[in-house]
Amino acid sequence: MKKILFGLLAFGLTTQAYSQIIPTVELSEVTVYATNYKYLNNVNTEEVASIPVKLLQQKVATYDIKSSEYYQDDYDLYNITFFIPEGKILAAYDKDGKLLRTAEKFKDINLPSSVRNSIADRFPEWTITKDIYLVSYTDAKGAKKTYKVKLENGDKMLRVKLDEKGEFL
Repeated sequence: MKKILFGLLAFGLTTQAYSQIIPTVELSEVTVYATNYKYLNNVNTEEVASIPVKLLQQKVATYDIKSSEYYQDDYDLYNITFFIPEGKILAAYDKDGKLLRTAEKFKDINLPSSVRNSIADRFPEWTITKDIYLVSYTDAKGAKKTYKVKLENGDKMLRVKLDEKGEFL
């Protein structure tokens, strides 16, 4: 009985030793390229932006129009809208999948420190109640970022516009 158990144990261990040999497989060559890297470089800020804004902008940059159900060879321009509860992006792509322009609008996001500091310096007793972040991107001109902010001080209300550097418009 002892010999049978040792024999089965030895047989079980030797079969596992042969199972570790992995055959090598030659894979085909893949080329990876970023078609919309200019968009991400233009809309990216030095500070940590609001996470939903960054995620939606990355989705726009990585969207593949050719694998979309809307793609047909007949059209030269495709307008695709991306939605999240905090905002939306309307993006225009050409037939090759290159991002031509976007119109973006986000509500109640984290404002950059340059914008917050400018408001605090100019309106020290006011509180920010609402904000809207607008981005207009074109391939030729880059991104134009604007912040529309609603301020309140007691029963007074004020609306101001700022750019990404915190300069009032």
